[in-house]
Amino acid sequence: MLDNIKTDNEFSQQRLAELYDFVDGSRDDLDPYIYLSKAFDAKSILDIGCGTGSLLCKLAKDKKLNLYGVDPALASLNVAKKKPLSRYVTWIHGDTSNTKTLSVDLALMTGNVAQVFLTNDAWLSTLRDIHDVLNPGGRLVFETRRPQSRAWEAWNKEDSYSQQHIPGVGIVEKWVELTDVSLPFVSFRWFYHFRSDDSIHVSDSTIIFRDKEDIESTLLESGFNIIDILQAPDRPGKEFVFIAEKSRIE
Repeated sequence: MLDNIKTDNEFSQQRLAELYDFVDGSRDDLDPYIYLSKAFDAKSILDIGCGTGSLLCKLAKDKKLNLYGVDPALASLNVAKKKPLSRYVTWIHGDTSNTKTLSVDLALMTGNVAQVFLTNDAWLSTLRDIHDVLNPGGRLVFETRRPQSRAWEAWNKEDSYSQQHIPGVGIVEKWVELTDVSLPFVSFRWFYHFRSDDSIHVSDSTIIFRDKEDIESTLLESGFNIIDILQAPDRPGKEFVFIAEKSRIE
C-alpha cells in the first residue's frame, strides 16, 4: 500500500519534519482527544496519521495504556521516536491496511487527517479498516473542516506568515498560499524559508471538504453508529468532531 500513498513534503522530508513541532506550537487542540480517551475509559488507542507523535506522547504519560501510531511518512515517525515517552508507543510505518492485527478501544484522526482521503474508495477503505480493528463498542473520533466556513479564504501569505528562531536551525519563515479551489477539493502550498542558507522548501497539499451528510452516510455504510457530532473547542463553528461507535453486536 505504501507505494500508492503520497505524503506531503512537510511530513516526508526530514528537514521539514524536524520543524513540525516547533512551528505547530503547543498543540492545545489535542487536549479534547485526551479528555475523550479518559471519558471513554479507553485502554488501547490507535492514532491514524500520527505524524510526529504529539498526541500519543501526551497519552503515554499513562504508562498503562496500549498505544499505537500509524503514518506513511517515515521522516515524521523518525521525529516521533526521539521524543520522551515514545518507547511506550508502537509506531507503524504505513496506513490502516498495516494495522489489521491490532485490537483497540479507540481510534483517532486529528488535524486534516480525515480530509486527505480524496476518493470515496480510499475513505471507505480506511473507515472499514478502522471498524475492523475496533473492539465491540469501540469508538472512532475525528475532526473535519466545515465547507461552509470557507477556511481556505485565509490561506494566503498575509494572513499566515510567521517566523521563528528554531534551535540548531536558525530563523525559519513560513507561510501558505492557495493554489486551487475546485470544491470539494482545495489545494495549497506551504513555503519554508531557511535564513541560514537562504533556501526555500515547499510542500503541496490537497484536501477534501466533505459535507456533513456525506460523512454521516459513509460512517453508516462502514458499520458505525454515530454517537455525537461536536464542534472543535479551539475552532467553534469551523469544524465538525464526529464520534462514532462500532456496534456491540456484529
